[in-house]
Amino acid sequence: MTDDLNPAAPAALPATASEPVPRASPSSVRLWWAALLVLAAISAASLALAWKADQRGASLEQELVRRQQDAAGKVTEARLLAKQAQEQSGESAAKVALLEARVAEVAVQRGQLEELIQSLSRSRDENLLTDIEAAIRVALQQTAITGSAEPLVATLRQSDERLARYKQPRLEGVRRAIARDLDRVKATSVTDISSLSIRLDEAIRMVDELPLVAVAETRKDAASRDARFAPTPARPASAAPAASVAAAWTGKVGDLWGALTERVWSEAKSLVRVTRIDHPDAMLLAPEQSFFVRENLKLRMLNARLALLSRQFDTAQSDLQVAQMSLDRYFDRSSKRTVLAGDLIRQVIGQARQVGVPRPDDTLAALTAASAGR
Repeated sequence: MTDDLNPAAPAALPATASEPVPRASPSSVRLWWAALLVLAAISAASLALAWKADQRGASLEQELVRRQQDAAGKVTEARLLAKQAQEQSGESAAKVALLEARVAEVAVQRGQLEELIQSLSRSRDENLLTDIEAAIRVALQQTAITGSAEPLVATLRQSDERLARYKQPRLEGVRRAIARDLDRVKATSVTDISSLSIRLDEAIRMVDELPLVAVAETRKDAASRDARFAPTPARPASAAPAASVAAAWTGKVGDLWGALTERVWSEAKSLVRVTRIDHPDAMLLAPEQSFFVRENLKLRMLNARLALLSRQFDTAQSDLQVAQMSLDRYFDRSSKRTVLAGDLIRQVIGQARQVGVPRPDDTLAALTAASAGR
């Protein structure tokens, strides 16, 4: 023991096989146990740390999964919200468009209301002048459509009566202008379409009764022959002596001979007739063609009547002139009916002319000046 504790003692020689194994000292044993305890503590601490790390990783993984699920739910919810927002934006756009349309409608109604308020706030003079001007312009349109000056004359008279009842000194100029225009309109001779149509209707009605040149003399000859060759009434028989009977038979034979001779002479004269004909083609008209001549004449006059009603006076003049030429060519001008029909056609030709009704420019100018306050 003293050797072991003495540091100055020489080193022990290595033990040989024959020498015994030295036993460990208590201090070294304690060191070994201390080292083992430290190592066990470190191992336990490492295991504890590893277990905690594993638990922490598991919890982190669960947290990550939970957050991922939450994120997915929030994404889905965000998509639904986005879709709802898009639908709401569409509805909002539609509502905005509807509101804009209603705002525009309200603006239009407001403008109309303002115009109505302005019209209501006008003075009686302006309303009266506006009404008169509108009535005169409407009368001008009616005059242009009908071709008659009566609508314009009636409107000017009514306007003058209204101004006379109103008794406004500053509107006397308008009344003077109305008087001038009324005199000018009444002085215009406007074509009376209704009377001309009546004359044409009368001429059309007479066409079927007008005698044609080709058959006029034949009818006269037939009438004269019927009168000349009427049967002679028989003489009553009487009880007379033989001489008187012989004289009676002789007279009867003489009468028969004279009648026969006259009949033969009239037939011979009817074979040759001398007549003055200005249009030779009228005598060549066949009897069955007379119907078409009359219908053609009536169609010409009907066309002229339609042209008069539509204010086409040039067309009416042309058709009436053709009808007059046909009447002079194919019909007997010595007949009173033919002369009357020709006179009716000539009267229509002379009056069927375009006559313009003068415009009331003085009245319109006076109304404009009065509305402007001059």
